[in-house]
Amino acid sequence: MSDTSKRRRGRTEEAIKQIRELVASGVWGPGTRLPREADLAAQLGVGRSSLREAVRALALTRVLEVRHGAGTYVASLEPSELFETTRFATPLLHGRTVLELFEVRNMLEPEAAAMAAVRADHSMREELRQELVRMIAAGDDMQEFLEADGSFHDVIWRSTGNEVLRLLLLSLMAGTARARRWRGVADKAALAIAHDEHTRIYNAIRAQNAEHARAAMVVHLAESADWLREHLDATGQVPWSE
Repeated sequence: MSDTSKRRRGRTEEAIKQIRELVASGVWGPGTRLPREADLAAQLGVGRSSLREAVRALALTRVLEVRHGAGTYVASLEPSELFETTRFATPLLHGRTVLELFEVRNMLEPEAAAMAAVRADHSMREELRQELVRMIAAGDDMQEFLEADGSFHDVIWRSTGNEVLRLLLLSLMAGTARARRWRGVADKAALAIAHDEHTRIYNAIRAQNAEHARAAMVVHLAESADWLREHLDATGQVPWSE
């Protein structure tokens, strides 16, 4: 990268930093219209081209919203919008980094299961049962199994009542989808194991037993991570099968 490119990138990053601080501090709240381009560039002490690049970057991360013909506004800043870019990025991770995603899931998801055992109402427990039935009925249909699997876990996350936790776990699970699909194809026993593990999780939540729900989720995630760890090659890669 040339010195000119480095300086331009530095000015853009400075503009991004300043705009983020104005939003994070509450000076600019959701829906605030940003000043005119020339005025904002002068306020931030950057050129207009650097400001445009900064606005584009912040629009991609859902911090700003560019309304053509109407100006640029601070976006809603809802968690579902801000976490969307993370959910998009995690599937790009591969190799041993996927194991790290499993590790983070194992830090968060057992507690989510324990919370669900306490907080899930009758309708959510019934929804969880239906997703378990759908998972088992999928048979060898890997796509159907994975959809039911994802929905099963999402019922648990929604049951916690903590939307930030749910969105974090959605992002983490998106990053492990290829590994779970590959295992289902490569290991003929994987689906039966998954059925048993999800049944134990469901039974614990249905019984409103937080400790058992936590333990069942720990076992489920650890077993998946252990299997993946054993099948990584020397370079930390696996022969993904879609």
